[in-house]
Amino acid sequence: MSYVKSLAFCTVAAFSLGSAASAETVGNVDVDWLGNDIIIEAFGDPDVDGVTCHVSYFERGLIDRLQNGNWFEDPSNSAISCRQTGPIKIGDIDRSDEGESIFSERRSIIWKSLSVKRIFDEGNQTLIYIAHAREVQDGSAKMSIATIPLFDATQ
Repeated sequence: MSYVKSLAFCTVAAFSLGSAASAETVGNVDVDWLGNDIIIEAFGDPDVDGVTCHVSYFERGLIDRLQNGNWFEDPSNSAISCRQTGPIKIGDIDRSDEGESIFSERRSIIWKSLSVKRIFDEGNQTLIYIAHAREVQDGSAKMSIATIPLFDATQ
């Protein structure tokens, strides 16, 4: 692991407020010679057995940070895909239209985070997962969505 990635990891770990689910890095795609990467992480829904989500996001490298400044922030871009990976058993989940946050990871030292919320569409018997950036002031319209239909799920 490079010095910058180690420093970034330590910084994120130090300022992280924790998340509802913990993620495991399962992929790392080098996208250019500047050291920029696409990171792919996997995590299970903490309240729904049998669901695994994969989220990807862009991580800036040292040369990019030197060229463009803004040392302590990564872009808001992300993507998500969630799938049934076993028998689905729904625990005690928030059934409101606001849903609940099941994953959060810092994308800047203080102000920005990548968040994943789960929303239950009861009428269509579907779990909806939305990945988006959360910022204090200038919210981002960049988002990604995944759905899982509930056929024969235990509720």
